[in-house]
Amino acid sequence: MSDGTYRERPAALTGAVVWTRVATGAPGDTRPVLPDGCMDLLWTEGRLFVAGPDTRAYDPEGGPGRYVGIRFHPGTAPAFLGVPAHELRDRRVELADLWTAAEARRLTERVDAARDPVAALEAVVTDRAVGTGPPDPLVAHIVRSLSAGHSVARTAADAGVNARLLHRRSLPAFGYGPKTLARVLRLQRALALARDGLPYAETAAAAGFADQAHLARDVKEFTGLRLGELLGGGRP
Repeated sequence: MSDGTYRERPAALTGAVVWTRVATGAPGDTRPVLPDGCMDLLWTEGRLFVAGPDTRAYDPEGGPGRYVGIRFHPGTAPAFLGVPAHELRDRRVELADLWTAAEARRLTERVDAARDPVAALEAVVTDRAVGTGPPDPLVAHIVRSLSAGHSVARTAADAGVNARLLHRRSLPAFGYGPKTLARVLRLQRALALARDGLPYAETAAAAGFADQAHLARDVKEFTGLRLGELLGGGRP
């Protein structure tokens, strides 16, 4: 997504990641944000907004500035936001459009005024998450199963549900059906292996693609780039 100005670490909220990025506005300063099955709550001075689940690479907009984000584990953001994920698919939405304007303004001012916006945004999330209830066990099962490379059919069978119910439960949790989620997670597995230096043909086999050409097609479809282009510029 960016050059060396990008940093991330595990968040206090289980499974989430807190990240920061300093944008200079210079050419080549940013990289596309790739589909990963996650949703983010983001802050930049004077603004809180939400990045919905992506089905294609997103080119960050905006000028120079500091950005802080909380990336939620797949399937967990809708309970926090109170909005089904499919309503936010491939969108960036102001928090004031999802919550009351007064609440969004209060939280934005809270982070703006903090000495450490990273800790302040993390506190906003952990405070609100207390009232969201436990994770949906079926949603958690879907993520575990598909992340392990299991098929949608096996995922449904192991959960004791049919494919139609699996799809119906996936839309509000992830923003799209389990087949798309499986492809997104498979792509992320492949990128992790390729970044570690595994040859592309071996990467394709290990990640669950039919062959290297299959991997190349998915990379192009989801990112608009060839695999070599994607990995050549650092962290996507």
